[in-house]
Amino acid sequence: MAQVPSGAQFEIAFEDQHAVVVEVGGGIRAYDVGGVEVLQPYAVDQMCDGAHGAPLVPWPNRLGDGRYRFDGADYQVALTEPEKSNAIHGFLRWRPWSCLDHEVDRVVMASTLFPLQGYPFTLDVRVSYRLDEFGLTVTTTATNLGDQAAPYACGQHPYLSPGVGTVDDCTLQLRADTRIVTDPQRQLPTGREDVSGTPFDFRDGRKIGHLAIDDAFTDLSRDEQGRAWVRLEDADGQAKSLWVDEAYPVIEIYTGDTLAPDRRRRGLGTEPMSGPPNALQSGDQVIRLEPGDSSSASWGVSRIERNHRAAPQS
Repeated sequence: MAQVPSGAQFEIAFEDQHAVVVEVGGGIRAYDVGGVEVLQPYAVDQMCDGAHGAPLVPWPNRLGDGRYRFDGADYQVALTEPEKSNAIHGFLRWRPWSCLDHEVDRVVMASTLFPLQGYPFTLDVRVSYRLDEFGLTVTTTATNLGDQAAPYACGQHPYLSPGVGTVDDCTLQLRADTRIVTDPQRQLPTGREDVSGTPFDFRDGRKIGHLAIDDAFTDLSRDEQGRAWVRLEDADGQAKSLWVDEAYPVIEIYTGDTLAPDRRRRGLGTEPMSGPPNALQSGDQVIRLEPGDSSSASWGVSRIERNHRAAPQS
């Protein structure tokens, strides 16, 4: 294949499942079951838009003014969302990643985050993608290769597919008690609210309609395996479900309203996050990685549920 914007394409398969992981950003470009999209893809000849499928390291979401303080020192990173004076989604989205292992049903991508201005730490980052009879499992592991403690958080940016239509006609279920409220200009946290009685209470499932969502949710209900679930059911009763393990206490939901017109509301950003927006600055749920320490987090997507309206139990 001629060189494409997302670099080398690493395909994995198991039974009727098929996924494509890419070199640029180390993310997942597509995942389908029996030819039906589970994660909304982006085209092989297009650049990744809206961080589709990308790992977010060493922080997810936004960092106000690109500034934070750690162990008594102040740091400033480049502003990658300059119109809002924020840095967004870490450093690894546009870097080429290496493939460490590629089997029929599994691929492991890796990147070394070397010291740079505003983040003088060294991390080895590996993301494993695996297909099996249960669906897709994605595990991110970061190891501190340096000689000083490092602040760390992570996330990923998959989009659940609503099928042939938009998210407007879908029913969303997310058993989260709390929404992290942000200011409308910069989308930085200003507080938290109980979702009860608000348009953002998706605990029992409700139609998205025209509601614009770009919000982080926490206080997640979990099943006996410690997993929290997001379930998106289309108008035909076909549902896709994404889970996160306990290393991800926050899930961001994004209806894609700021994407290009032909991509808006065509996928539901469903983002596992190890901490809230602006975590490096607030210190909220930031992981302290001592030299040699590692941190792992997993999320996944189950097989498509067809004509079955019962949500995963918690």
